[in-house]
Amino acid sequence: MIMETADQAAQNPGCRRALAELLYQLADDELCLGHRDSEWLGLAPDIEGDVAFSSIAQDEVGHAVFYLGLLHELGEESPDRLAFFRKAEERKNAVLLEQPNGDWARTMVRHVLYDAFDDVRTEALVNSSYRPLARGVAKIRREEHYHLLQLKPWFIRLARAGGEARKRVERAVGEVWSEAGGFFSLGDEEEEMIRSGLIACGSEELARRWEMRVKPVFDEAGLTWPGLPPAPGKDGRRGEHTEDLTELIRTMSEVVVTDSAARW
Repeated sequence: MIMETADQAAQNPGCRRALAELLYQLADDELCLGHRDSEWLGLAPDIEGDVAFSSIAQDEVGHAVFYLGLLHELGEESPDRLAFFRKAEERKNAVLLEQPNGDWARTMVRHVLYDAFDDVRTEALVNSSYRPLARGVAKIRREEHYHLLQLKPWFIRLARAGGEARKRVERAVGEVWSEAGGFFSLGDEEEEMIRSGLIACGSEELARRWEMRVKPVFDEAGLTWPGLPPAPGKDGRRGEHTEDLTELIRTMSEVVVTDSAARW
């Protein structure tokens, strides 16, 4: 069934619940990563990287605003309330995205792994039965394409540089791999998401497609492919998070908590 409006989606409670779950996952992933990206402002290794990361951070937060806006149309609270006032256990982002950046190598590794996943996920949404989501994702995919164009060469150059740079990339891969499997979870509503046509495939197929995207990058970088990541210890899609997210929410909401009249 094709749904052109939030009212149409709301007519089926199961579909509406699955749609909200999916939108929260999309929004929370982008919001967490966008804020982490913004923390590199003025700290990137060169001016080009600094400017690029500023732009990427704006894009990611802008994508979060879009998804939160769709949630508001479904009857959820305003985007500001959803972004700043939900507790950690109410968030649906993958745990890896809430963690601190670490060094530049770790940031590149995490970002390339996530951007490849987001490419696969949004590809599975371009024909979503919820047409407002499908239309928005078509524009988002064009922006995300340039993120990978900017960041993938950094990943490859660092790995192929040898010496300390390569050691840091290898260490970063080891650090993030146990959490990267959290990307693929679709939470408790996966079956309904697929049945309602909201997304074209489930978590196992997302992981398979992601591997097809990322393994060639590892080959080009001269890195050993570790195999598909295992299921993580905490599933962020089910509200299982770390203190890193609590601290991140506190930082993101400093202005709005201090001044309730401020607008995002």
